[in-house]
Amino acid sequence: MTSHTMPEPVFARTRLGSGPGLLLAHGAGSSLANTYGPILEGLAAGHTVVGVDYPGSGETPRSTAPLSVDDLADQLVAAADAEGLDRFAVSGYSLGGAVAVRVAARHPERVTALVLTAAFAHRDNRLALASSVWNKIAASGDGELLAEFMLLMSLGTQGLESMPGEQLPQVLGYTAAAAAEGSPEQTDLVGRVDVRDDLAAINVPALVISTTDDRLTSTALHHQLAQTIPGAELAEIATGHLPMLERADEWLRLIADFLGKHDA
Repeated sequence: MTSHTMPEPVFARTRLGSGPGLLLAHGAGSSLANTYGPILEGLAAGHTVVGVDYPGSGETPRSTAPLSVDDLADQLVAAADAEGLDRFAVSGYSLGGAVAVRVAARHPERVTALVLTAAFAHRDNRLALASSVWNKIAASGDGELLAEFMLLMSLGTQGLESMPGEQLPQVLGYTAAAAAEGSPEQTDLVGRVDVRDDLAAINVPALVISTTDDRLTSTALHHQLAQTIPGAELAEIATGHLPMLERADEWLRLIADFLGKHDA
């Protein structure tokens, strides 16, 4: 049983599919649909998928207070409760990786497996600088500058340089339009979150997927997760920070194959 009082579920949530439970935790400045959209149907083909949108993402109202990883983790589990899921695997991307780790720490009796993609337990110097700049641009309201920064930091070399020059303005426009209203609060949390103390106690199968051309969350941070979580597996995918755009099919296959071995 959960050892602390659970909140009422207030974040907008999505439920798809049937089968073993799978919770999804999205990245900062994004939403459930923008993080997992290209692989949602594939994941739901074998699982009951439940995910939430953080404050200021999707249909969840923006927060007037700083966000906490505990609140995001508990709201994700509250969504699972509302959808009738007792046990579940958790997949977390980028900031969602820290949320997934905290779910496992706060609700260990309910988590069956973890999948962490382009994730981090804490900020290193690169991520500290990147999140600070990201936060300031997001708070400025300059959507075009935010889109330029995000593409520069998030797309891998191949993904960026293979894009025709005439396509770049269209992608920048889409990126600006897709940025979450709550990006300032979410990027602020990126700069503060630290779940390192949770890692050694995780006792479920875990897969860390390292995005090897990532300029935002370094491979050193990915490897730290894999080395610290007992028994964790490490897989690599040759993308920047956005596997859902660069190699969605490969990303889905890595997640599905791992969960297929460990579904409760």
